[in-house]
Amino acid sequence: MKYTSNYRNFSINCQGKLVDLSNPLIMGVLNVNYDSFYSGSRIGGKKEYLPRIAKMIEEGMDILDLGAYSSRPGADFVSLEEEQERLLHVLPEIVKEFPDLLISIDTFRSEIARISFQEGAGIINDISGGEQDENMFQMVASLQMPYILMHMRGTPKTMAELTNYEDILKEMYQYFDSKINQLNNLGVKDVVIDLGYGFAKTLDQNYFLLNHQSYFEHLNRPILSGLSRKSMIYKYLEITPEEALNGTTILNFKALENGAKILRVHDVKQAKEAIKLHTKLEEHK
Repeated sequence: MKYTSNYRNFSINCQGKLVDLSNPLIMGVLNVNYDSFYSGSRIGGKKEYLPRIAKMIEEGMDILDLGAYSSRPGADFVSLEEEQERLLHVLPEIVKEFPDLLISIDTFRSEIARISFQEGAGIINDISGGEQDENMFQMVASLQMPYILMHMRGTPKTMAELTNYEDILKEMYQYFDSKINQLNNLGVKDVVIDLGYGFAKTLDQNYFLLNHQSYFEHLNRPILSGLSRKSMIYKYLEITPEEALNGTTILNFKALENGAKILRVHDVKQAKEAIKLHTKLEEHK
């Protein structure tokens, strides 16, 4: 099924800097939670994370997504204090070393959003869509930060049991439409939507959503696709996350075909190549 809409090119304002989304961007993943499902995204000391960021920038990363709280299925609870400590251990040093780098913070806590903004982060990436912290929408509004609104049910511990939908496209569209209106009413101007692949969806639901991702273009918001090395790839292929790069690239290309404006990835070079090839194909339609 092919959907059409008034989909346009987008830009978002990050701490006064206008970020153009007319061509898809790459968001590179870096975890300071030591609990990510993919070991390659975890970092240790300064000697490890600074060179890794430099390499991702060299390979074409546009946005760094920094997370201190694992969102893998069944992930353990992390206190506010521990999440804050983990972030402040690395964020100021990253901003100092890479002052022009656009940084997104993967958190559902409004207090972490506030602290991160003060330290130089430009975007909040909230897997809970404001469900885990009732103050999050008001916080990003007061800070005027772009907000990545993801769809999920429950929490990382419970989401695997919450996959029963009568009409997944309709229910998710209503979810996004309602929350975008809430954010707009509070004054949040820049909202990016993320369908939440792997979050409260079965393997088949993930593939159905990817095939129908362009349906959500009607919301007139840029779409972020986070497919990198997820279980929808490695479980179906009966491999490990470490072996899921080829599958990731194939699905990233499909996401680009269906309107993705940001690819959230662990492997920047391969995602950059996928975007370049997709752009070349689009030139010759």
